[in-house]
Amino acid sequence: MVPLQVFRQFMNDVRRQKLRSALTMFGIFWGTCAIVLLFAFGQGIGEAQIKSQRGLGEDIAIFWPGITSKEYRGLPRGRRIRPTEDDVLLIKQKAQAVQRISPEYSRWNAPMKYGRNETVRNIVGVWPEFGEMRNLIADVGSRFLNGSDMAERRRVVFLGNRLKTDLFGDQDAVGRVVLINNVPFTVVGVMKSKKQDSSYNGRDDSKAFIPASTFRAMFSIRYLNDFVVQSYPDRTMKEAREEIYGILGARYRFDPSDTEALMVWDTTEGMAFLKTFFLAFQAFLVGIGAATLITGGIGVSNIMNVVLEERTKEIGIKMALGARKSLIVSQFVMETLLITGFGGLCGFLFAAAIIAAVPMFQVADYIGTPRIDWFGSLVATLLLGLVGFIAGIFPARRAANLQPVQALKLF
Repeated sequence: MVPLQVFRQFMNDVRRQKLRSALTMFGIFWGTCAIVLLFAFGQGIGEAQIKSQRGLGEDIAIFWPGITSKEYRGLPRGRRIRPTEDDVLLIKQKAQAVQRISPEYSRWNAPMKYGRNETVRNIVGVWPEFGEMRNLIADVGSRFLNGSDMAERRRVVFLGNRLKTDLFGDQDAVGRVVLINNVPFTVVGVMKSKKQDSSYNGRDDSKAFIPASTFRAMFSIRYLNDFVVQSYPDRTMKEAREEIYGILGARYRFDPSDTEALMVWDTTEGMAFLKTFFLAFQAFLVGIGAATLITGGIGVSNIMNVVLEERTKEIGIKMALGARKSLIVSQFVMETLLITGFGGLCGFLFAAAIIAAVPMFQVADYIGTPRIDWFGSLVATLLLGLVGFIAGIFPARRAANLQPVQALKLF
């Protein structure tokens, strides 16, 4: 019967003080809503940015030719280091931390033609591993370059999705023949559309990829523009880089510690920074929501103190009739938890409705797809319960410590 009596008393208090109760519940409502929304949007934005970075490739490093900056075994500094495909093959054979590696040749402004459609684009010569490292996923009914294309120097091409649209429009491109530098190539694949925020020589959706062996024979180019490396999941890119500098340092006789002999962009460092940044950003946002919730808790504590003043006579009569202190305390704490619980539930439902409505506005490319973080919701629930308990315990203890005679006199 006690919980039912507490609930009835709670509803009577709400009816008597509608505005005050509504404003108090709004503080809890807004604090809970803020925590859930900030968790959801913070996580959505973070995932969207990380996904965009992974459009370039996951856990990869790109190496470019460089110039030595240190003297080494009698050789002067300032020597140009220009890796070849044989060097990449040597790294693949010797490096223990390297899972995948591919050379990359580039030919800018190469003419391409299909029917009456003409364009000039970047033609890239790569190994088959390049597609896996750079997340070049073939669309339905197509494929990326394979080992047979390399071994037989086939004239086949894999098109970026935007380049495919420029040449073929809505037509199916796979199996058709395009002219690259006036040489016929058969289209074997089209890239599935992907989000890519960063690049080092242009977006993949506008490129044409051909086997490195075919590129080398066609354009008579010996030196690489760059080569791309991916480490094993259980090894770090730092280990792979050290191995590569050691292998090529011995081959070209430069100091393995000379980081300018080969320029490198290690994307794993940027990814680690992004993850740390968005974790801190999300914690900051949640801190704002928690502060709002605590502010609402102060309002609940204030209203319970006012309730105590209004019900001093009632408390005195109950204690005169033998009511225990624990009953008085539990009554006030339960009323406080009802206020915070009702406000928190409304805040959670309102936030869930906003999160469910966001996809209708098609803004996923900018803010990602927010979704309810159940861990964040659990944190919000625990914080809400703590706020409610703290907000109610002090007025409850004050009420329980009143002497019956003193309470009746105060009234």
